[in-house]
Amino acid sequence: MRPGRPAMAFAILAPLCALWLGASSVRGQVRIIKDDLGRPFPLPASTPARIVSMAPNITEILFALGLGPNVVGVTRFCDYPPEARALPKIGGLIDPNVEIIQSLAPDLVIAFRGNPLRVIDRLSGLKLPTFVLDIGNGFDALYPLIDRIGLVTRKEKEAAALGSVLKAREKAVEDALGTVAARPRVFVILYSQGLWTCGGGSYLTDVIARAGGVNIAAGMPKKWVLYSPERILRDNPDAVFVLSKSGADFEKARDWLSHDAHLESVTAVAGRRIYFLDENSASRFGPRLVDILDEMARELHADRFGGNR
Repeated sequence: MRPGRPAMAFAILAPLCALWLGASSVRGQVRIIKDDLGRPFPLPASTPARIVSMAPNITEILFALGLGPNVVGVTRFCDYPPEARALPKIGGLIDPNVEIIQSLAPDLVIAFRGNPLRVIDRLSGLKLPTFVLDIGNGFDALYPLIDRIGLVTRKEKEAAALGSVLKAREKAVEDALGTVAARPRVFVILYSQGLWTCGGGSYLTDVIARAGGVNIAAGMPKKWVLYSPERILRDNPDAVFVLSKSGADFEKARDWLSHDAHLESVTAVAGRRIYFLDENSASRFGPRLVDILDEMARELHADRFGGNR
């Protein structure tokens, strides 16, 4: 008995439909992107339930995307937001413990290029999905970083929303400054580390520029450089920002700068233009950099923000 036309059509099309659906499903499962080491990474179909963060700024961004409940392991330096302090510790940035990470059974590990490559290779060898991110030299690199984390965690909408809020705050600072005529010369000092400052390779140099200042160490290509008292006297900054962990530490640093015989003639010191910056916020390439931008702009150009410093 010959099959009817509907049955014949079904017999012909069913395998084709199955093939098409199968190909579509496979394509969805094996969508490959590349991390910042150029390594292929299969994008998860949904938000990973167990995430290990291998850097403080990554932890901060994960929480900002609402992924705090999904984070099961962090470094011992991950102290923001405060909830991160209670999470299991995997070690430090350069000495993470692979066995601890494996014991946490993560379905996503987010590393950064400061983590040892041998550790990243071991994690990959253990078949733990590991995505490596880099930290850019400029402020604008913050937004792609947030987007990349949103992509691998399947929180694209949340990442876009966070980026929009931060960009709006950045734009508000830009609008307030307008075309400032005077751009104070700035020196950033890391408290208790001598005269270490951020060089031209640091993203903080870009933050200073966006805040309406000029980093006097911008011509030095490294991220962090050691200045001498003689060089500070020669470059003579108009303002000094002290990266401190607390207000008490800042007061100690300001007293030291103010009473140092080698520095008392520096314009910033003589004019008492020495300002506090939270080291935790400024040293993390994360959302709080916008706070640092806003604070620096307000100190350098108070008149543009309704103040008279």
